[in-house]
Amino acid sequence: MLELAILGFLYDAPLHGYELRKRITALTGHVKPVAESTLYPAIKRLEKASLLERATQPGSVAAPRHVLTLTEEGRRELRRRLAEPARRDITDENRWFTVLAFLRHLDDPIAQAAVLRRRLAFLEEPASFFYDGDRPLCAEELEDPFRRGILTIARATSEAELAWLRATIDSLDEGGR
Repeated sequence: MLELAILGFLYDAPLHGYELRKRITALTGHVKPVAESTLYPAIKRLEKASLLERATQPGSVAAPRHVLTLTEEGRRELRRRLAEPARRDITDENRWFTVLAFLRHLDDPIAQAAVLRRRLAFLEEPASFFYDGDRPLCAEELEDPFRRGILTIARATSEAELAWLRATIDSLDEGGR
């Protein structure tokens, strides 16, 4: 998820590490803040893989800063990761939001719709946070108001996302013809 976010934000524009960290934190920080000890090793891995380049630019007020730029290989890698997200990138809501944040960089509406269809199929599978044996429980079956609340909120969120997915897939299908 972190590497995808780095590639996605650098696809938009070259950034220095501090600005990149701020943008990633704005996207995912509500879940898990991005620590420098996590970000900079990821940047180094991507740099070593020739997916991004680092250039030193003079600072306007302070010391020189390192600006990160996506290479053409990095642009291809981002598009590949967006076109072929791992199952976890589809099923984990936070990872999904990262894919969704950059899916516009996948230029083909048919490929975009294919990714959305994977998420749609996942959301249409019967699921719950709570089970009676193998049977998923719905909110109305729970006496615990807090667990019922979790399922009520999750249902409303899922219904909104399902409606959005269906409408967006229809729109992409129209544009892909």
